[in-house]
Amino acid sequence: QVPLVESGGGLVQPGGSLTLSCSAPRTITSVYNAHIMGWYRQAPGKQRELVASITRTGTTDYADSVKGRFTISRDNSRKKVTLRMNSLNVEDTAVYYCNARRTDSSADSWGQGTQVIVSS
Repeated sequence: QVPLVESGGGLVQPGGSLTLSCSAPRTITSVYNAHIMGWYRQAPGKQRELVASITRTGTTDYADSVKGRFTISRDNSRKKVTLRMNSLNVEDTAVYYCNARRTDSSADSWGQGTQVIVSS
């Protein structure tokens, strides 16, 4: 398990931007680097879905709905992953969860979730 600490959610108007951060301060760097880091979201009444992920070497994957608007980045030395969200719309409203997936076992660790509300 990788304890994850999230920050950065909040209320934003349509068209606005937010940045979410997730860190693993109690995890040694080598263990952190053995994980693919990602962000998932869950809107009310919907299943949790992958938003974006990034490997240790920087390979990224995005949901089609966020391509061109969201950017995931990773700082391995600081054990931190960031999701920059631009051009937000009401459909982006959800609880966003940081995820760490072990590359050798696919074991998942989850953050506590941070609420993002896009509303005028």
